[in-house]
Amino acid sequence: MLKRRWRFLYEGRSVVFLGPPGVGKTHLAISLGVLTAEMGHRVYFTTAVEMARKLSKAMSENRLHRELNNMTRPKLLVIDEVGYLQLDTAEAGLVFQVISSRYEKGGAIILTSNKAFSEWGDIFAGDAVMASAALDRLLHRCAVINIRGESYRLKEKRQATKSAFTMPAAESQAVVS
Repeated sequence: MLKRRWRFLYEGRSVVFLGPPGVGKTHLAISLGVLTAEMGHRVYFTTAVEMARKLSKAMSENRLHRELNNMTRPKLLVIDEVGYLQLDTAEAGLVFQVISSRYEKGGAIILTSNKAFSEWGDIFAGDAVMASAALDRLLHRCAVINIRGESYRLKEKRQATKSAFTMPAAESQAVVS
C-alpha cells in the first residue's frame, strides 16, 4: 500500500508543480520531501540557481564528479524555483546533466516552476534544444500539477492592510475636547 501511494518515489518518477508565485508549490515540494525523509530516505533540496552555482563552483575546483554524485545519490531531489532566474550556458548544461543522470539512474525529482514548459528555452540560456531534452527526461515518467490561484502572500497582505484601516465602530468615535 505504501509503495503504491509513493509510486513516484519508488519508480523514480518526477512530480512537477507549475503555477504563479505564492500558490504553494514550494510548500508542497517541501512537504513531500519531509515525508520522504521521515520514511528514512535521503532527500536533497535546492533551488535551480543554487544548484547551478554549486555545480559551477565544483567544476572550477575540479570536483564536479563528486558534486554530481551528491545530487544523484539521494532517493529524492527537490529542485525549487526553476525559471525565476535565467541560467547561463554553462549552468544550463550542468543542470541538464543532473536531470539526465537522475533519469538514467531512476532517481525521483520534484520540481517547482512558475514558467510554462514552452518558456523553458529561455531558462536554459536560450537553448531550446537543451530545454527540450531536459523536459523529455522529466516528463517521460511524470505527474504535472498545475496550480492556479492568487498568491497567498498577496492575499494575506491585502487582508492585513484592509483590517489595519478598518476600525471597529466603538474606536472610530473618538471624543475630541
